[in-house]
Formats: sequence, structure tokens, C-alpha cells
Amino acid sequence: MNRPNILYLHSHDTGRFVQPYGHAVHTPRLQRLAEEGVLFRQAFCAAPTCSASRSCLLTGQHAHSNGMLGLAHRGFSLYDYGHHLVNTLKTAGYTSALAGIQHIANMFDEPWRAIGYDRYLGDPGAAGEEACRFLDDAPDQPFFLSVGFAETHREFPERHPGDDPAYCMPPAPLPDTPDTREDMARFKASARILDEKMGRVLDALDRNGLAENTLVICTTDHGIAFPRMKCNLTDGGIGVMLIVRGPGGFEGGKACDALVSQVDIFPTVCELLGIDRPDWLQGVSLMPLIRGEAAEVRDELFAEVSYHASYEPQRGVRTQRWKFIRRFDDRTRPVLPNCDDSPSKDVWIEGGWADAPPPAEALYDLLFDPSETNNLVNAPHAQAALADLRARLDTWMRDTDDPLLEGPVPAPEGAIVNDPDGLSPSEKNFV
Repeated sequence: MNRPNILYLHSHDTGRFVQPYGHAVHTPRLQRLAEEGVLFRQAFCAAPTCSASRSCLLTGQHAHSNGMLGLAHRGFSLYDYGHHLVNTLKTAGYTSALAGIQHIANMFDEPWRAIGYDRYLGDPGAAGEEACRFLDDAPDQPFFLSVGFAETHREFPERHPGDDPAYCMPPAPLPDTPDTREDMARFKASARILDEKMGRVLDALDRNGLAENTLVICTTDHGIAFPRMKCNLTDGGIGVMLIVRGPGGFEGGKACDALVSQVDIFPTVCELLGIDRPDWLQGVSLMPLIRGEAAEVRDELFAEVSYHASYEPQRGVRTQRWKFIRRFDDRTRPVLPNCDDSPSKDVWIEGGWADAPPPAEALYDLLFDPSETNNLVNAPHAQAALADLRARLDTWMRDTDDPLLEGPVPAPEGAIVNDPDGLSPSEKNFV
């Protein structure tokens, strides 16, 4: 079998704020990729923090099952790095290379080796250039090439002349103010750079005649680094771009509205390549969607947060219509260190955000309230939906042996965890 190459392009903190999802964010190369491939409009990460999200995609397991309950550079790790996708691909004859960010191993001198990559291509700041050099001298055997970009992580660059903040709309649910407009204008500048860098890698596929037999998986870890987005179980936190182009039906400029989780990517790759599916996988294959055999492959998906800068245990379940989020702490104020510092955060802090208690449970009707601002936990008409989603979440947690069911989940020895009553992730108030 002539198995396709796999190019995994991934970014930091982009959410769906790119041109193919209808936002006024100039990303023409991502737009072209979508027009040539399949755009998943209802794709979600399984854990809206940097390391946990990537670990779920690359192991096909939820974070509390694979061990990545926090951030790799703060002392968290996978239970078994043999579960990483590259090791399954290796048994099918693939070679693998890493360019740029990986964000799921930090405790080793050469973390890429511990993960299972055959090659590390060098300077994270030059991920795109290193990936292009790899493609210009591509191996004869099929390859898995991971290219991780730092964009659109904060701090953002100075704004591009084409992104005048006077004409920028801040993301919901933020207010339209000069500070939030300026913040969004600078995000757009970062997204432009990301688009250019990803475009150069895609150009390298083309000029080397590799595009036709390469599956491109283009995604991000979680939502953008604005309040109530990154590190939150709202759609602004778990909603991600996902564009897939290549053989096996991922072509033609199609848009898919089915619910998709990033834990589904590993089993999809297994089915596409015709290789055995490892028994630890918790996702489902998306190939029935691609072949037109089904309109949906799942009627629910799950997401979680345990640690980011601070401990903030939450679990959530989403269907097409409803979202239910449960907190497993007794917080009376937000965990502000889990929100990246920004002008937009300052706007909310100045308005009294620090004194706004987070709900222990939240239920949202996504049909009438897509911004998730009207909590229906106590609404009489929503009690049937509430009972249903509570039961689904409980069943999932039990079926996957979520340690949170036994009480607070301790951090690994030596992990760096901020005091949740602090203000910023940059503070040195560790607990």
C-alpha cells in the first residue's frame, strides 16, 4: 500500500479566529487550504490548555487518561510516551521528524527522543524553515512531520498596518473598547505571520511534488488567549480550527458540521492508513463522515481542565444543542492566573471581574445562547437537559476512571503551580 505522508501543522492559541471560519483575520493560505480540503466547523479540543490539548490529539486519549493534567514545562507528563501517534506510525513503516514546538515533554535532555521522533530539526524559532528543508530532501519512506508554531501565543507583535484597531471587532464576550480593539488588532498581526509561515511549508510540499500524497492536518491547541476563552470549557476555549487536506476523501473544499473532537484524529489516521487501532484510543474515526456514510459520528464530546498555571478542576460535556460544565472546587472568585495577562484582561479586572464568583454548575442552550452567557441550571424548562448532561458527564468520568471522582487531584512532585488567589501566571506565588 502506498501510504500517504502526514504533515501535522499546529499553532498556539488560535481557536477558530482565522479567515476560513468567517472572521476578519487575514489568513489567505489557510483559506486556500480549506478550499482544497475539508473544514471542520464544529471541531473541539479535549482540554483547553497547551500541553493537555496536544496530548489528547496525539495519544487519542483524554488528559486524565494519558496523564497530562497540566503543562509539560511546569512538571506534568504523559503516563506512557509509547502512546504517542509517532510510535504507532513507526510500526507501519513511517519515519518521523519534529520541527518547532511539541509541548508535551519537558523533563528530558532530548524530549523529542523520549516522545519517539526519529529526528529533531532544530531551532523552534525557525520551525517553518527547518520543515521546508526537510521537505526539500524528503525521505523515500512515508513520513510524519510535526511543525509547531509559537504564533498566535502572547505576547503579540506590533499590529500590522492593515489591521487598524478602529475597524477591529473584539471577540465575544468582550466589550468593544479601545483596549480590546487594540488587543485584537495585534492578535491579527500574529495570525498573519502564522499564515505566512504555514504557507511556506505548504509551498514546499507543492514544489517537491509531495502534496498529492500528503495528508495535511492543520489545527491549534485551543481558544485564543483572551478572558473566558483559553483554559475555559466554553466554546471560546475548546473550539478549534481543524482543516484536513489530502488523500482518502479530504479534498474538494467541503465544510463539515458534525461534532468532532481532537481525540478522533488518531483513530481516523489508523483507519485511513489501514493499520490496527491501539486499544487505548478513546476517540472515533471520522472516515464515515468523509465517505458520506454518516452525518454524525458522535452525539456528545467531553472536555476538561485540571491544571494550567493554577489548579482549577472542571469537566464538561457538549452536544449539538447543549453545554454542561461542572466545577470541582468551592471557588468564590475566578482563578485569574489561568488567564494570560493582556489589555483585555485588564479591562475586565478594572470592571470587577476578580469579585465575580464562578458558577459551580453551568448549563447553556447553544441554539439561543451561543456565547454561553445565560446559565440555565435553575431554569424549569431546562431541567430535563440538565439531568441528561449530568448523567452523561458522570458516566464518562466513571468509564474513563477520572481521578477527580476521588477528590482533588494532586500535582506531580516538583510541579510548578501558582496560588489560585493570585492575579497573573507570571507571579512567583507558587503553592
